[in-house]
Amino acid sequence: MKQKILVVDDEASVRETIRLQLKSTGHEIIEAEDGQQAISLLGSSNNRGISVIICDVRMPNITGIEAVSHFRRDHPSIPVIVLTGYPDVKLAVDFVAKGVFDYVVKPVEKERLIAKVEKAAIQSAAMKVLD
Repeated sequence: MKQKILVVDDEASVRETIRLQLKSTGHEIIEAEDGQQAISLLGSSNNRGISVIICDVRMPNITGIEAVSHFRRDHPSIPVIVLTGYPDVKLAVDFVAKGVFDYVVKPVEKERLIAKVEKAAIQSAAMKVLD
């Protein structure tokens, strides 16, 4: 089943890499340059139905930490995968405690990313059925 995946990262090359890695899944990929743009996209009527969010941590404007707090508060049924180039055990534990679906360190292998997105999409679909 085709899902909408929101990829939030300030680096265009990272967004492109993720889009290309997920291309074979058939999912629709929506991109945001930072947390502020992601929050705006989630609030717009034409981008409702987002099933999974992949979010970087270190970004300008609204950081990934702030964006994830917003996502968990205002869109709790959408699984969030945090993707970071700066591994931090304490931060990972904090994210998981806040309900983040998964915490992944860049670079991530294509198969591993696809597996995590598919698992999150299944959870998202199950949450929609329960709503």
